[in-house]
Amino acid sequence: MPLPSLKEQFAALIGTPSVSCTQPHLDQSNRAVIDLLATWLGELGFSCDIQQVSPGKFNLLASFGSGPGGLVLAGHSDTVPYDEALWQTDPLKLTEVDNRWVGLGSCDMKGFFALIIEAVRPLLDQPFKQPLLILATCDEETSMAGARALVEAGRPLGRAAVIGEPTGLKPIRMHKGVMMERIDILGRSGHSSDPSLGHSALDAMHDAITELKGLRQQWLNEYRNPQFSVPQPTLNFGCIHGGDNPNRICGQCSLEFDLRPLPGMDPALLRSIIRSKLDPLAERHQVKIDFAPIAAGVAPFEQAADSELVRVAERLTGHRAEAVAFGTEAPYLQQLGCETIVLGPGDITCAHQPGEHLEMSRLQPTVRLLSQLIEHYCLTPAQ
Repeated sequence: MPLPSLKEQFAALIGTPSVSCTQPHLDQSNRAVIDLLATWLGELGFSCDIQQVSPGKFNLLASFGSGPGGLVLAGHSDTVPYDEALWQTDPLKLTEVDNRWVGLGSCDMKGFFALIIEAVRPLLDQPFKQPLLILATCDEETSMAGARALVEAGRPLGRAAVIGEPTGLKPIRMHKGVMMERIDILGRSGHSSDPSLGHSALDAMHDAITELKGLRQQWLNEYRNPQFSVPQPTLNFGCIHGGDNPNRICGQCSLEFDLRPLPGMDPALLRSIIRSKLDPLAERHQVKIDFAPIAAGVAPFEQAADSELVRVAERLTGHRAEAVAFGTEAPYLQQLGCETIVLGPGDITCAHQPGEHLEMSRLQPTVRLLSQLIEHYCLTPAQ
């Protein structure tokens, strides 16, 4: 059976739903996308290993050639949820509009896999000196469970990894971390006419926020990286809930906040510092304070500017490596021993919203760039 064309593969991937969502009624399996990729890559001679991460959720690691080193071309197989009523086209159908391929996952980022296949097909009759690995993960848009499972398995991948998230074909060598945290304070309610009858969770939270604002200012003063458009770490108070009536002492209060650390800031240390500020408040206000991540989060990422992969990517693209604000699976691939960059054809400005698209003018430049990366890492003898 002949392999589908680039456009047919693109359309098939977009037409196969794989929403990842924290709300169970919207969450979907990605197995059908993984099976599509495994079928196509298997027909090309790749060895395909499908790993179940959790019920209905799978990673694919497809390899061509063997031995140490080599190149990993990586991406996630899931998409964010979508509101069909806000789209002008069917989000699950590849539609050509104004020289763009429009569809959910066209940019972020299932379409990247079709471009990988298009790049590697003409090269497979050449001897691969080092292996090419194609990695498709699950649940990047929510928990990063697929990438975390790879780290837990501890299997070495390649000497270089390129993640095809949307960067406008410019290499990215650093991004901020993503920490979403929650503080729960349990006090004791009572009649508001007599403060001695209770312990106010809201008063304790006021002091907790004051401590966090102090840390925010301290970190703003201590850390700065001018390569980012927002050069300092950020701490955003996202939502707060507490109490139930004006005439009751507040018995419970919760705060959720978002912290974006720069490379070089250790999330575990940041949490330890926050905890050290909260513990005395619990004693002072006679309340219970729980502090924990809402989700696993993403560590800050930085690949050295003088690393081979960064230099190769800069030479091939003609762009200096930059920094972005959004998080990716790059820190996980680094933990597995890969020099890592983020480099893909889409634009982040159209991701996660109706009308997501990929400019058709980016198709062939991406295929050419991927071919050059494969040639450098897999076809030419290791230096």
